[in-house]
Amino acid sequence: MRNIIGLLTLSLHFGCQGTVRAAHDEAETPTSYTALEVAGGAMGDPVGSPIHAVLTSPPEVPPAVDRTTPAKVVVELEVVEKVMPISEGVDYTFWTFGGTVPGSFIRIRQGDTVEFHLQNHPDNKMPHNIDLHAVTGPGGGAASSFTAPGNQSQFSFQALNPGLFVYHCATAPVGMHIANGMYGLILVEPPEGLAPVDREYYVMQGDWYTVGKYREKGLQPFDMQKGIEENATYVLFNGSEGALVGDNALQAKVGEHIRLFVGNGGPNLVSSFHLIGEIFDKVHFEGGSLVQEQVQTTLIPAGGAAIVEFTVEAPGTYVLVDHSIFRAFNKGAVGMLKVEGPDAKGVYSGKEVDAVYLADKAAPAAPIAEASQATAAGTLSLAQQVDAGKALFQGTCSTCHQPDGKGLGDVFPPLAESDFLMADVERSIGVVLNGLSGPIEVNGRRFDSVMPPMSQLNDDEVAHILTYVRNSFGNKGDAVSPEQVARVRATTERPQGAAH
Repeated sequence: MRNIIGLLTLSLHFGCQGTVRAAHDEAETPTSYTALEVAGGAMGDPVGSPIHAVLTSPPEVPPAVDRTTPAKVVVELEVVEKVMPISEGVDYTFWTFGGTVPGSFIRIRQGDTVEFHLQNHPDNKMPHNIDLHAVTGPGGGAASSFTAPGNQSQFSFQALNPGLFVYHCATAPVGMHIANGMYGLILVEPPEGLAPVDREYYVMQGDWYTVGKYREKGLQPFDMQKGIEENATYVLFNGSEGALVGDNALQAKVGEHIRLFVGNGGPNLVSSFHLIGEIFDKVHFEGGSLVQEQVQTTLIPAGGAAIVEFTVEAPGTYVLVDHSIFRAFNKGAVGMLKVEGPDAKGVYSGKEVDAVYLADKAAPAAPIAEASQATAAGTLSLAQQVDAGKALFQGTCSTCHQPDGKGLGDVFPPLAESDFLMADVERSIGVVLNGLSGPIEVNGRRFDSVMPPMSQLNDDEVAHILTYVRNSFGNKGDAVSPEQVARVRATTERPQGAAH
């Protein structure tokens, strides 16, 4: 067995300081490490009765380890294959550790001996295993845990290294298993523990590859070719577009110190993790012992993790994004941290404008969900479509055309009582899908601007937005159907590679 005490004198004090401890400076060795040696051997034998690990579903985190000695920790984790929403009206067959994406959070202590039980639910269709990056040994446990449906496997390992580590399935084809959601985090606390904070949360990014385009409705199958080409349909936090927004947003209060355990399951993309409106006071980058301070954006590799800490000084909604920014606004990598408390005008005097960053997620999701359900059932009403269109309009169109539809000066034409809009529904659909540039006349006034194509919107979304606009702001028209949008989209010629 490696000489762990000597190794630790080379490492950083993972719990707090982030200062290097030199190997030759024995006086600088943390005294807590000596307790390991006293407990019995280099790492110490387990003390006391076995402990059953508390596992939590995201975004919750188990309580801190409150022990001064290593223990035998029993972890029981079940693989469940299940259909869940990946976006509004879009379902996906997820392969999960513990029934969630990411999988259950595991929290142990350096020096613990883990007895790991992996169960594969009898209703599953595929064999699975687990590779924990916290394991020192070939395959990280994968070779010892290959488990067929209806069976379970068991292996043990000693947690030699402190840090925040990814675990994932490593059954062939490995990329497919990870892409279907089979990843999570295991935290190995140092003997002295982590510094106390007010709140801890669990966030993990993943990239998803579906046959249908972004937000295309229905049950979407996995697309292996897209995965191989690294052409993600979705990039998401915690497995769905709705996981960390609206009622599911993370919560905090002004003045609280927050710790996020952030992982990146991949399988392909590196995360540029950023919290809009905050600076990370500390980042344990790559989940290890070194600490960087005053960080705006931190890179988290696929199969990697980071621990970020910050204090919230002002109330409002802070937005989590992958700052590879198209992933945030066009693939779903957006979350919220809602902070309550007194205003801090000395820190920030501006008003909160969710729609700028959150797009349609700034509006209540219920109308969009209701419209999706009614469409699937064939019962969609004009009122439901208008309500869904309003929510989508607020995040997609209102910045230029304004919430009241009156436009901006001589640049963005009004939608309110617009003769141009109402004269030709197919032309209006074409403007949304293909954009518009050059001079036009609206209500007797000349406008000369550019509207970019919004072809990333699916047929339902375009139909809902136009139905809302054509029945609001003094306009009165018929509903626009997804079928009408699909016909216009199909007749539009685009260069190879352009969105459709």
